[in-house]
Amino acid sequence: MERTEAARAVGTAGKAPAASAGPTLDVGFLLANHFTLSAFSLFIDHLRLAADDGDRSRPIRARWQVMSSRQDPIRASCGIGITPTAGLGDPASFDYIVVVGGLLHTGAPFDEETLAWLKKAAALGVPLVGLCTGSFVLARAGLMTGRRCCVSWYHYQDFRTEFPHHAPVADRLYVIDGNRITCAGGGGVADLATALIEKHIGRAVAQKSRHVLLLDRARSASEAQPHPPVAEGVADDRVRRALLLMEQNIAVPLPIADIARRVRVSTRQLERLFHAVLGQRPAEFYRQLRLRYARFLLDTTDRSVTAIALDAGFSDCAHFSRQFKAMHGFTPSDSRSAGPALDASMPSLAGSRVFE
Repeated sequence: MERTEAARAVGTAGKAPAASAGPTLDVGFLLANHFTLSAFSLFIDHLRLAADDGDRSRPIRARWQVMSSRQDPIRASCGIGITPTAGLGDPASFDYIVVVGGLLHTGAPFDEETLAWLKKAAALGVPLVGLCTGSFVLARAGLMTGRRCCVSWYHYQDFRTEFPHHAPVADRLYVIDGNRITCAGGGGVADLATALIEKHIGRAVAQKSRHVLLLDRARSASEAQPHPPVAEGVADDRVRRALLLMEQNIAVPLPIADIARRVRVSTRQLERLFHAVLGQRPAEFYRQLRLRYARFLLDTTDRSVTAIALDAGFSDCAHFSRQFKAMHGFTPSDSRSAGPALDASMPSLAGSRVFE
């Protein structure tokens, strides 16, 4: 969806009210232990600047609270503490409750009292927003069942591992699915905040926040997440999204027709785009990506060649060995015997996170 369409998905844009009318956007924040400070600050600074004229920060058009079951400072992943401004009151008093996630696997992000309150908010129909790994918090609480969920490309495999029955979206900045909104984090938080402010307060106020923060145009929810280096230097958004889908589906490769459909082009058009941008057909690039992943596994694990072939999306080990030798000049067994070496045949893919 375009940004204005994203705004319509959660309501109709309105004009900024007079100070006496009270705030038209009321947001409650829940900060996870070791939360991502940038995700929180980007969202709340957009609210602060939208709430008042100039930089005076009075809560006229918008209001916000940082809520917690305790009043102890909540530590960000960088070590800085944020003191809550309110306890867990009536969740229905908020237009949105924003869950700001952070580091994974560092203990429980919230206590049971907070999770119970979050579930109560969901039962009341309050829109819930997950920023960064806030999507993990919502999914763990059972609040994303049957919903589309956006995660960062960086945490895509983490999410798939923990929630194998979910199909996360990692080729978008954010996803709105009814009263659940999830955002990959990073700069995408600014774009989501802009869309919500535009919906409740108006376009001019939303743009004012971005201008003060020296931010360029707001991106739509459907724009691809910036991504190194497998898609680095690729300007065409459709090709970038196709590359992300390939990287995220190594073990069970997607048909090229499905990739084309998901990036909203025909198969023939995707073939032309890949040839123009990368000088290769999509299937050829996809196969090389999988073979290089297999090379990485051979160099860094003691898994069998058969297991690695399956992990790289090859159901036939003999076919995998032939393809591997055609690309690298030696068999998988020879690769393991020789030990790790720089693969000069695929410099354009060197360094991609899928091979870290």
